[in-house]
Amino acid sequence: MMGLLFGVFFITLLIGVPVGFSISLSSIAVLMASDISLLIVVQRMFAATDSFPLIAVPFFIFSGDLLARGAVSKRLVEFAEAALAKIRGRLSVATVGTSMIFSAISGSGAATTAAVGSTMLPELKSRGYREESSAALVAASGTIGVVFPPSVPMVLFAVVADQSVIQLFRNGFIPGFLMGGTLIGIAVRQAYKYNYPQGTKFSFRNLWTAFRRAILGILMPVIILGGIFSGYFTPSEAAMVAVVYAAIVSMVIYRDLSFKEIYKIMVGSARTTAIIMIIIACSGSFAWVLASLRIPQQVAELILTISGNQYVIMLLIALILLIMGIFMETSSLIVIVVPVFLPLVSGLDINMVHFGIVVVVAAAIGMVTPPVAINLFVASSVTGLPLEKISKAVVPYILGLIIVFFLVVYLPMFFPGVIF
Repeated sequence: MMGLLFGVFFITLLIGVPVGFSISLSSIAVLMASDISLLIVVQRMFAATDSFPLIAVPFFIFSGDLLARGAVSKRLVEFAEAALAKIRGRLSVATVGTSMIFSAISGSGAATTAAVGSTMLPELKSRGYREESSAALVAASGTIGVVFPPSVPMVLFAVVADQSVIQLFRNGFIPGFLMGGTLIGIAVRQAYKYNYPQGTKFSFRNLWTAFRRAILGILMPVIILGGIFSGYFTPSEAAMVAVVYAAIVSMVIYRDLSFKEIYKIMVGSARTTAIIMIIIACSGSFAWVLASLRIPQQVAELILTISGNQYVIMLLIALILLIMGIFMETSSLIVIVVPVFLPLVSGLDINMVHFGIVVVVAAAIGMVTPPVAINLFVASSVTGLPLEKISKAVVPYILGLIIVFFLVVYLPMFFPGVIF
């Protein structure tokens, strides 16, 4: 039955069936072969989506899309540039810095890539930066969008693994800063390699002016995350606050979005949400079939025959996550792979929040590893460059992110409390 389940899943994927439906069809095939009522599919689809934390998903997506289309990203770029002053290749560094700030607003890698890319890439090109390398940097920086809180994949992991969203949010900062610092290091190295221009002289006046213009964008993560961690509102309530704040800033204060544009953004956000929710719903029956066939236990037994050492096992899990991330979209990776590994990870007494961060960082790297690399697609659409060119230029950034990934995997295991 395991062969039938995964055989149908991968065959339907290869012939172009959407991921959510591939998940559901593979479950249905096993249920029909086992002569089990297909009502299980409907019941489990409803149960999978009947989760209060999932309310946060559409609102975080919508708030990120609102700010991505508005003037907030441009003002954040101006602030980052003013702060960096004379650093060689400061525009590359400002790109990463802006992505980190925007990541704490959007909760989405694609939204971060689109917002920062549409603002930064034309400017980078006009100042003599290599276009394909700049596009690759924007795409790689966008991966931080799902690691910094608020993060949609963290909400999904919390639902699938029955963990605290707040604990996952709290533990996303240091991995996000490690990723950002690594990307900045690579960007600076490339700035000297390609002799990118140096910035202008530092000026407190320019910094203060840029800060005042960007203050509303900077305040958003402070309000949202401060409210969550202080206990004033839950992550779901924070998502709704984010939408209201983003709408007021975009429509009332900056006045850069009309009601017609808001409607278009709302439709786009609804489509993105629908795709995620369909995948989650279809994964309900898939998870039930996995449990009934004892596949997670069989996987655990198989891995344990290779080694009983938790460091070796985490290495195997980490490699599997990276490989799966190449071929699977973030939501699919979480709802399919996580239930398989949960019994093994819990049996090894590994902290579930730590495991969640490992999964999210692996999924983030998958956003820039072809063929299924949503951030590269976004960067390609913004620049008009062929995907092949950006894919080649993104390799150094991927290698840097993989180093950070293994730090995230092993540092908490060797030094408990260092990251989480």
